[in-house]
Amino acid sequence: MGLDLQETRQAILDGRTALGIEFGSTRIKAVLVDENNRPIASGSHDWENRYENNIWTYSLEDIHTGLQDCYASLAKDVSATYDVELTTIGVMGISAMMHGYMPFDKDGKLLTPFRTWRNNITGPASEKLSELFQFHIPQRWSIAHLYQAILNGEEHVPDIDYMCTLEGYIHWRLTGQKVQGIGDAAGMFPIDSDTKTYDAEMVQKFDGLVADKGYPWKMLDIFPKVLVAGDPAGNLTEEGARLLDPSGKLKAGIPLCPPEGDAGTGMAATNSVAKRTGNVSAGTSVFAMIVLEKALSKPYEEIDMVTTPAGDPVAMVHCNNCTSDLNAWVGLFKEFSEAFGVEVDMNKLFGTLYNKAMEGDKDCGGLLSYCYFSGEHITGFTEGRPLFARSANSRFNLANFMRTHLYTALGALKIGMDILVENEGVQVDKILGHGGLFKTKGVGQSIMAAAVNTPVTVMSTAGEGGAWGIALLASYMKNKAEGETLDAFLENRVFAEEEGTTLAPDPADVEGFNRFIIRYKEGLAIERAAVEHLEER
Repeated sequence: MGLDLQETRQAILDGRTALGIEFGSTRIKAVLVDENNRPIASGSHDWENRYENNIWTYSLEDIHTGLQDCYASLAKDVSATYDVELTTIGVMGISAMMHGYMPFDKDGKLLTPFRTWRNNITGPASEKLSELFQFHIPQRWSIAHLYQAILNGEEHVPDIDYMCTLEGYIHWRLTGQKVQGIGDAAGMFPIDSDTKTYDAEMVQKFDGLVADKGYPWKMLDIFPKVLVAGDPAGNLTEEGARLLDPSGKLKAGIPLCPPEGDAGTGMAATNSVAKRTGNVSAGTSVFAMIVLEKALSKPYEEIDMVTTPAGDPVAMVHCNNCTSDLNAWVGLFKEFSEAFGVEVDMNKLFGTLYNKAMEGDKDCGGLLSYCYFSGEHITGFTEGRPLFARSANSRFNLANFMRTHLYTALGALKIGMDILVENEGVQVDKILGHGGLFKTKGVGQSIMAAAVNTPVTVMSTAGEGGAWGIALLASYMKNKAEGETLDAFLENRVFAEEEGTTLAPDPADVEGFNRFIIRYKEGLAIERAAVEHLEER
C-alpha cells in the first residue's frame, strides 16, 4: 500500500472524514472525503419514483433500503480500496430533492404517501398563498401541499404532528432531531434572511387563514426548526446507526450537519454561495441560482426565492426545457451519417456541430426555434411543441442552424435573468456553469456568457455533485475556524487549487443574442399556434 493510501487509511480509522449522502431523483449517492475535502470513496444506489393514485412518490421502504444499499456500497468501496472496515466517520450530512410533503402523526406514522416535488397538484393553494403572502409560492413547495390538503378536506390534516421534506425525514430518523437546513426550509416556506428562519408575518397570515378549521396545531408546531450551515444538528443515535448500517459495524455518536436540499448542495459543490455569484446547471432542463445582495422589491411568478445554506437570499430561474431538442437534432445528423455508411462517435459529432455553431452569424441569421418538449412557465406555456421556423430571406446554413438551437436552449433562462438584471438591478460578478451543455470546450460556455452578459467559469472537475456538496457542508460544521464564513471556507480550503476556465462575454455575441431574443419573444405566437393546432400523438 502506497504512502498516500496508508495516510488515507489512517484518516479513515481516526475518523478524520466527512460523509455526504444525497437522494437524487434516480440515484442515491454517498461520497466520503478526507480532511482536505477530497473524495476518497463513494457508493450509490439506483432507484425510481412511482406514479400511484395520480401521485409521484417513493415508498418508505424504497427510502430505507436505498439508504442502506448506498451506504453498504460505500463501505464496500472503503474496504476494497483501503483494506479497512468503516466503523466511524468524523461528521456526516444528508441531502435530497427539495420540497414535497411528508406529514407524520404523533407516533411517527406517515399519514399519506410521500408527495414529491414532481407533483403539480396544488394549483389553487399555490395561487391563494402567493396572493396572501405577496410572495411567489411554487406548486412544489411544502406549504402549498399542506394548504391544498386542507382545501381538499383531507382527513389526515388534524392529525399532523410533524411535516418535513425527504432529507428532513432521513435526518430525523438518524438523529431524532426535527430540524432542517435553511436552504431546504426555504423550499417549504418563505424565509426571512435577517432572522434566518420562517418569515414571521407570513406564518401569522397562514395561521389566520386556517384558524376557522380548529386544528390542534399552528404552523410552527408542525414545521422543522431552521438551522444554518455550521450549526450542530444532532448526533447519530443507536437506532439511526442500525438504520444506516444494519450490519452493526457503524458506531453511534457521529455528529450531523443540518440536512440540506439539492439546491444548497449544488451551490456548495460549485463554490457559488458568495453574494453576486451564481451557478447555472444546463442539461435536460436549465436553472440559474443567483446569490443576491438584498431581497427583490416584489414577487415575480418567473422567479423562485430560496437561500444559500448560510441563509443569504437566492433568486432561482428554473426552465423546463434546455438540450432535449438540440440532442434530437444531433441524433438526426447521426442517422444521416449512418445512411452513408459512416459510423459516428457521438462525442465527436456533438463537438463538431457545437464548434460549427461558433462560425454562425451572431444573431443566427434570422432563424428561430423553440426547444419546448414540455410546457415553459417563464413564457406562459403549459404544453410545448419543439419547433423550427425561418423566413425565405433567413441565412439558412449549418452554422446558423446549430447556433439557433444553442441560443434557444437558453431563451427562457435569458428572459428570467433579464427580469433580475433589468427590473431589479441585480449584479452578478461570475457564474459557474455545469451540466451537459458545457461538455464541448468553450462553446456552451461562451453562449451562456453572451446570454447572461457575465463571465462564466467551468471547473476542470465537475466535482462529485450534491453528495460532495453535503459532505463539504458537514466538513464546514466540524472544521471551520471561529468566525469563518461558509464562502471563505469553500474559497480557501476547498477550491483554492481548483483549476477552471473563465470566458468573459464577447460584446458582439451579447448584441447578437439580444437581437435573437427579440425575435424569440415576437415568435412566441407561432409556438402558441403549434400547441393549439398540432396534436400530441
